[in-house]
Amino acid sequence: MKAIGNMKKILFFLLLIQCFAWSTAFAQTTAIKEAEEAYTKEDYNKAIDLYENILKSNGESAEIFYNLGNAYYKAGKIAPAILNYERALVLDPGDTDARFNLQLARQKSVDKIEPVENFFLTDWFDTIQNTAAADSWARIGIVCFIFFIGCVILFFFSRWIRLKKVGFYLGLVLLVMVIFANIFAKNQKDELVNRKHAIVFTPTVTVKSSPDASGTDLFILHEGTKVSVKSTLGDWSEIELEDGNIGWMPSKDIEKI
Repeated sequence: MKAIGNMKKILFFLLLIQCFAWSTAFAQTTAIKEAEEAYTKEDYNKAIDLYENILKSNGESAEIFYNLGNAYYKAGKIAPAILNYERALVLDPGDTDARFNLQLARQKSVDKIEPVENFFLTDWFDTIQNTAAADSWARIGIVCFIFFIGCVILFFFSRWIRLKKVGFYLGLVLLVMVIFANIFAKNQKDELVNRKHAIVFTPTVTVKSSPDASGTDLFILHEGTKVSVKSTLGDWSEIELEDGNIGWMPSKDIEKI
């Protein structure tokens, strides 16, 4: 009887958890619909507030970041739009809509920074890597490894020469895919965990040669520009631009992606 009573308590507790999950999901769905309606009615500030609240209540979401970026873009707030498109791409690098809208938003920013030209294989590597998120690459790696094991078995135990050759060459291809899938997954995971990039959020800021207001003026940046944060010292951040220029600026003037 005691065991039955404990079982009922466990079931009741599990039911409460499930009900809480259902109510949370329902509330989130309702909030998203309300935000979408506000966006459709061109009440972008209301949509922004609703999407921001959804993120605070439910955590990061590529879809919400993307929608929030759209709302900021329509409201004429370019820096927050770029920030949220970038955050959406960190979670879902293969989102072509977010990447396209990010390029549109960047065209409205003042600073036109030409990235340092990379070796074509590096660009090719990055393009492939950005087609999927870390979890997707991890799953691809696992599937390829399973098939690789099958090819190894085929090579060692098949009596037919043709099947041995198929197992050998296909196994090599799958092994390479496993290696690259794991590299891609690791890189995407590092990008997700270690947020090293940021967006300038002040209209104009002078980048200094040292972490001090009395440092030599190097160049001026405007809101919406993407920077890489190399280090921080007190209230200052050492940043690097896509063209390789380096300097110091107040940490309060940037927002981490």
